[in-house]
Amino acid sequence: MITLAHISDIHLSPLPKVGMRDLVGKRLTGFLNWKLKRHGELNSETLVRLVEHMQEQEADFTAVTGDLTNLALPGEIERAGRWLQGVGGADKVAVCPGNHDAYVPGALEGAQSIWGDYLKGETLEGQAFPFVRRVGDVAIVSCSSAVPTPPFMAVGRFEDKQAARLRRILKLLGDAGYFRVVLIHHPPNAELQHPSFGLKGHRLFRQVIAEEGAELVLHGHTHRSSIHHIPGKDHEVPVIGVAAASAAQGGTLDDPARYNLFRIEKAGEGWQCTMREFGFQRLGQDIVMRMQMRIY
Repeated sequence: MITLAHISDIHLSPLPKVGMRDLVGKRLTGFLNWKLKRHGELNSETLVRLVEHMQEQEADFTAVTGDLTNLALPGEIERAGRWLQGVGGADKVAVCPGNHDAYVPGALEGAQSIWGDYLKGETLEGQAFPFVRRVGDVAIVSCSSAVPTPPFMAVGRFEDKQAARLRRILKLLGDAGYFRVVLIHHPPNAELQHPSFGLKGHRLFRQVIAEEGAELVLHGHTHRSSIHHIPGKDHEVPVIGVAAASAAQGGTLDDPARYNLFRIEKAGEGWQCTMREFGFQRLGQDIVMRMQMRIY
């Protein structure tokens, strides 16, 4: 049996010291949004408690589906690298980047340099994404939808070349009998698309999954716990989102901070997979198991 933890939308706080030279273009609007609204909705104390609880589960692997930073300032990227080391070694933790990690041109490249092996794995054609991590019979496939966007936009992008590589990877892993978990920051299902924060290429992503199949798709971005399904090759594929890991209780925008824990094991010719969701309730100070359900 393999246990896989899923956490997302870390949004490390507080912001490092910000100079006027840092507040150019989109970072200015993002900084104002943080100061006026988001700093009260996302906090470090919540994140620390949630991660400590998650680490007590001793998962075999942890998937982080993006938005470790807020404005992708160099100081934030460096701090996120240290945070990842606190979560676990790069052999047991993989990151799929979010739009805040690619907030401005060049930011994602900076993250790739500093986060190193947390953003690496087996690849095709020498390209960074998708990359694959294999843990027993489970293969974690990390895609990237993270691109810089204009102010007031938080869209992601999934384009043809990455789709072609993902198709080949899913085919190879499927033929080899792996339980395939695909990570992408922006949700790919039609129900959660929006012109200002959806995924450009969501139909293409779903087409790849429909053609080659997968067992599970995990995402973040919405700051909400959610379960949807998209067509797969042989069966419907669960698409599961998780609330922001730093979302404070009492916030008006998001679900309180949560993480998901999956238990995956081979069962004859098929799979057994159960999901448990842990996190804060709207009321009360304890982290509790909010839900347990069988996926397969």
